[in-house]
Amino acid sequence: MSYKIALAGATSLIGRELKDALTESSLAGANFVLLEEAENQGQLDHIGDEVTVVQAISDDSFEGVDFTFFTGRKELTERYWRKALAAGSTVLDLSGALDEEPGVLVRSPWVVEGEKSPDLLTKAVVPAGAAALSLALIVGKIAELAEVRFLSATVMQPASEFGKAGLDELHQQTVSLLSFQNMPQAVFESQAAFNVLANLGEGAPVQLGVFERRIRRHYEALGGKHLPELRLQLLQAPIFHGITMSLCVELDRAVALPLLEDALGGEHMDLVLEETDSPSNVAAVGQNDVLLWLKPEPPVVRTSGETSRFWIYAACDNLRLAALNAVDCALDLRRLRPAGQVQ
Repeated sequence: MSYKIALAGATSLIGRELKDALTESSLAGANFVLLEEAENQGQLDHIGDEVTVVQAISDDSFEGVDFTFFTGRKELTERYWRKALAAGSTVLDLSGALDEEPGVLVRSPWVVEGEKSPDLLTKAVVPAGAAALSLALIVGKIAELAEVRFLSATVMQPASEFGKAGLDELHQQTVSLLSFQNMPQAVFESQAAFNVLANLGEGAPVQLGVFERRIRRHYEALGGKHLPELRLQLLQAPIFHGITMSLCVELDRAVALPLLEDALGGEHMDLVLEETDSPSNVAAVGQNDVLLWLKPEPPVVRTSGETSRFWIYAACDNLRLAALNAVDCALDLRRLRPAGQVQ
């Protein structure tokens, strides 16, 4: 069956990554429509090898559309997602606008999920973000081996989580500092270049707490009662792209290191075993998996090669991971669409 797929916010960073992920999937043969706000209409863009024109989004843009991915500004999603739903389109939101909307599910087919699965009454689906998805993947595999007594994570967020405006400002700040000029601060309201921040400036349009709460919500939605409580610290890192995180894990009993290594080398995860190599935001660019490094806490390592307390350092391509998960969410939702007609 051939589908019609709309990308609302197609010129955003996540929109561009999603286009690549879609053309690499079994949905590559779909009829794609690229939608944007009026000021961006008429731009030439491409999806796969096909050049297309970005269209201005309107109330009538969703007629005959099977799947609509919202990847632009929250305001764009808030204005049009119900229009897409009313037209019979399956809605997937990557803009962050619908996280707490009643009847909307946060999910990923990659992990053991909570109590709810999408059905015909589900209004929309929010594919889980890269940070929460990475945490759920890692912790879910560990929890299969033993009960997790303690779990904490420090997540280093890149500028690309703020979209193109974040990338541009970090670049401009870097250039300005090196040339001893005043820095632009419209996005971060603080010096983000060559700096690590626990909070942004008071006038920042979006505070780090918004992103941290979103990670917590997505982690809890994915895990339900199956994942342990997460103690989380989010920091703004002076990097353009890629999420890195440091996890401290303590189990209720010692587990053999080979078992841990096998668990962390599962699907969607790539465990680095060489001591001279390290996961990094640079190494993760373009990778489909979460890169991991395991470090047992030395005082707890037993002579038998077991440990109950260890560190994990992880890195992932935040845009790539989010896009791949969104595509898999859409593939999973195909079962809810009637065959041979538009819902």
